Amino acid sequence: MKMNKTIKTILSALLITSATNTGVVAQRVTAILDSVTLEMGRTTAIHLEEIVPAGTTLVLTSRPETNLIQGIEIVDITEPDTTDIGNDLLQINRDIIIQSFDSGDYIIPPIVYLRGSDSIKTDELAIRVYPVDVSQMETINPDADIESSDSRWWDFLPAFVVDYWEWILLIIVLVSVAVYTWIKFRKHQIINPFKAPEPKLSPYEVAVRDLSDLQSRNLCANGMEKEYYTKLTDILRIYLQDRFNINAMEMTSSQIVRTIESRDEVKMSARLMRQILEIADFVKFAKVRPLPEDNVKSFNSAMQFVEDTKPAPEPEKDEDDESSQNINDTNKKD
Repeated sequence: MKMNKTIKTILSALLITSATNTGVVAQRVTAILDSVTLEMGRTTAIHLEEIVPAGTTLVLTSRPETNLIQGIEIVDITEPDTTDIGNDLLQINRDIIIQSFDSGDYIIPPIVYLRGSDSIKTDELAIRVYPVDVSQMETINPDADIESSDSRWWDFLPAFVVDYWEWILLIIVLVSVAVYTWIKFRKHQIINPFKAPEPKLSPYEVAVRDLSDLQSRNLCANGMEKEYYTKLTDILRIYLQDRFNINAMEMTSSQIVRTIESRDEVKMSARLMRQILEIADFVKFAKVRPLPEDNVKSFNSAMQFVEDTKPAPEPEKDEDDESSQNINDTNKKD
């Protein structure tokens, strides 16, 4: 190593002297291996030296993490160290750190510098890579066992779910609200706080409305007597439930008649209910087809039953009575 540095110094001095004598500005690049032998897996350095005129820029074409040749890899390139050696010349030193994992003899090609459109090359270098002598090792450690680690449930989720779970949760909530609102809208159940609630119909009004709707469907005229009598008796059963709190939907026809006959407010109309239920049972269970007159009679009996059992209207107060009451109240105060 000392001899190499001495030779380099002598060559640099001769070059400077020659450049001074001739008036020509010289430039050169050299490459020297730190060691011509290398153990496989270890690293060594190629020392680069540039002698260039001040103001001249040389670009090194070699780059880290690339191969000089197949089997020799560049690990790193150190930062350049620049020294002014006089006579308007600069000396630039840097190292290329190399490594090899394949034993054998290698010829490293010249290292190339660029100066504008021109190129400057170093000399070739020779290196021998020796394999690792495992027989000289005191111990060879076996492969370590696989270390187990505690796993958490979110470790099994995809990476994008773990990274963006807040946004995914927000999207799920918004979609759920949108679906719920759409379903409520479809069912016409959206509550409008500014809309006055519709008045609830009385059992009498519901029964009259449903009977009129049943009559307009003309089921008997289309041969659908069974469906007609089923709807007719259901309307009356619901009316009894809502009007008199009679659980008619869970009763047989005979039970309904006996219950009506036992209630003072409705027993006078039990005859009408008996006629309707008898014909309805024949049609639904005996599959008897009634005459058109029987259908009309059953409908009229149902309407008559509802009319006879509807709540009595509240008596209207006479204006004269109200005036008299007001006068009496005034006299009492006096």
